[in-house]
Amino acid sequence: MPPLPRSIAHLDMDAFYASVELLRYPQLRGLPAVVGGRRATAAEDPAHFPRLRDYVGRGVITTATYEARALGVHSGMGLMKAAQLAPDALLLPADFDTYRHYSRLFKAAVRDITPDLEDRGIDEIYLDLSALNPDGSREGARAIALRLQQTVRDATGLSCSLGVAPNKLLAKLCSDLEKPAGITVVAADDIPARIWPLPAKRINGIGPKAAERLDALGIHSIGELAAADPLWLQEQFGARYGQWLHQAAHGQDERPVVTHSEPKSLSRETTFERDLHPRQDRNELSQRFTRLCEQLAADLARKGYVGKTVGLKLRFDNFHTVTRDLTLPTPIGEAAAIRRAAGECLKRVLLERRIRLLGVRVGNLARRDAIPEHETPLPVQAELFV
Repeated sequence: MPPLPRSIAHLDMDAFYASVELLRYPQLRGLPAVVGGRRATAAEDPAHFPRLRDYVGRGVITTATYEARALGVHSGMGLMKAAQLAPDALLLPADFDTYRHYSRLFKAAVRDITPDLEDRGIDEIYLDLSALNPDGSREGARAIALRLQQTVRDATGLSCSLGVAPNKLLAKLCSDLEKPAGITVVAADDIPARIWPLPAKRINGIGPKAAERLDALGIHSIGELAAADPLWLQEQFGARYGQWLHQAAHGQDERPVVTHSEPKSLSRETTFERDLHPRQDRNELSQRFTRLCEQLAADLARKGYVGKTVGLKLRFDNFHTVTRDLTLPTPIGEAAAIRRAAGECLKRVLLERRIRLLGVRVGNLARRDAIPEHETPLPVQAELFV
């Protein structure tokens, strides 16, 4: 058997959103900065960028530069909490349209090297490099990874990190070990030294609740999880998940790289900087609602889909979340039609509290080019938020 019976890579862009912002503002390189909040025009002089200490609101960090991470802030952390740790860090608003543009660029560049690509989100992909590394050598895997890094950098100006291993589970673990701009190649015989010392929660699939449960049981590292009796794990976590925990700790994963899959739905949502009142803030809510539908329609058009089911999501100021769906006789994709259908869903919600989050979804998708032209409804007039 070669060291790598399969050469599976996980490519992860380094601090993706922050790195894209540094292309826009190269004068910020080397400074602690976080991305979060709504898009706005930023100053050219770093001294004039807003600082975390001046932020008031409930936004969260989308990502942070490595200089900011060294101060203890991380993605998903509230901006107000981050301000306590890094008050002088710069605050940059998010620009997701630009991030999607660079995402498409780096994936297209990678596909020029190998079409065996599984898209896992805006900033990460899996690759099956086995055909490019037929002898399964570590040296061959590293050479391909270096080529991929350079290709991504040439196409985008951005850096990425790669983990190459016999399977997806290990590859994802490894891509994070030597960030930024790192390459880690791990074979089965490297698992005791490279993988087992890591915290058990680093395994993709062990969420916060499972990690907390493992900690309570005295299992903190992947090695300790690997040493646990598999029957005992099944008693503690159930047969299926307990068996998976045992296999994952031993680096076992037979999942293929899935190069094509049809999405079940597409959605857009936004969390407001302040809770909006259904009547007092009706005009602003209406504008935000319409904008979400326009963005979702653009996503559908770009990906070539239409859908029959339109869904609405609302989260109120007490964190109660409601959803409503409407299934139409024919598929739609135009912004106005989505807006009208989502508005019908909205009429079935009792609007007595301020609104914290608003989301729109289109499901039951079909390829736009597979739908006869006469089945596509005409655009309809959008109404105000009701």
